[in-house]
Amino acid sequence: MSTPAPAMRDFFVCDFLGAVPKHDLASMEHPLFSLSTRPDRRILEYDHNGCQVTITPSVKGRATIFDADILIFCISQLTAALNAGRAVARTLTLTAHDLLKATGRETSGDGYKRLRDAFERLAGTRITTNIATGPAEDPVETTTGFGLIESWQIVRRTRAGRMVSVSVTLSEWLFRAVLSKSVLTLNRDYFSLRKPLERRLYELARKHCGRQRDWHVSVEVLCKKSGSASPRRVFRAMLREIIKRDALPDYFFEEVGDDIIRITPRRVVDDGPQLAPLSSDVLEEARALVPGHDIHALEAEWRAWWASSGRPKLRSPGRAFVGWLKTRG
Repeated sequence: MSTPAPAMRDFFVCDFLGAVPKHDLASMEHPLFSLSTRPDRRILEYDHNGCQVTITPSVKGRATIFDADILIFCISQLTAALNAGRAVARTLTLTAHDLLKATGRETSGDGYKRLRDAFERLAGTRITTNIATGPAEDPVETTTGFGLIESWQIVRRTRAGRMVSVSVTLSEWLFRAVLSKSVLTLNRDYFSLRKPLERRLYELARKHCGRQRDWHVSVEVLCKKSGSASPRRVFRAMLREIIKRDALPDYFFEEVGDDIIRITPRRVVDDGPQLAPLSSDVLEEARALVPGHDIHALEAEWRAWWASSGRPKLRSPGRAFVGWLKTRG
């Protein structure tokens, strides 16, 4: 007998202390957020491999990559609840102090003010896209405009005027992504990255490289996917500075000639034969077998198990991975 899906209700209370940070795949794949530290009022038109996105900011500017911390907090809380079999809803009630602490922000009065500004930019930024969200077997393509969050409201204030409790309603588009587990785990050190481009490069590495041996990408494509408004020569200079500092968690960036960047996970140890990357079809099949789990973390566990067992030659690594998942119960 199949396990019934968690029941839905009107609101969800965020109360998972130390929830593992999660981000939705679409936001990591496409440049939805501004990298500017000043109000960005440009309309962004993005088209890559058939995925089209138009992002229209409000008068307060486009939502920034730091504003996305609010969404990461909400996604993390909802995912933790789903994994625990709890009821979830698009509207979340959260404690502002918990959000600030979880995302490495100041809890001063100025920190609360910046948080309010972030809510306003998230609600005011409008997106039109053909990116589908939802289960792989029945994805939903949204082609009408929507906000990253539908609404927000300060529920309570302290006498000093600081927000204490906030109600946030996520867009249907983002909520579908959470329900279908179209999310990836982030390193907690992500929140300590203070340069917008560093954050964006980490997101792209996490999404495209994951736990494979490496990912090769041109500077031109990396600039486009990052959403940087800088000319390519300026972007290249900023990228080289980030490569020199080597401060990104989990991933190592290096130039390998002809404007190509090679990105590798830091924990890969080259001590023998390696397995080829698994296909997207295999990963989708694996997700269906273990809903709610981070499939890339499981893949890393399987690869470690394969290495510890003597790195036997596999006729079909994909079939072997799926079979290993089935034996885990």
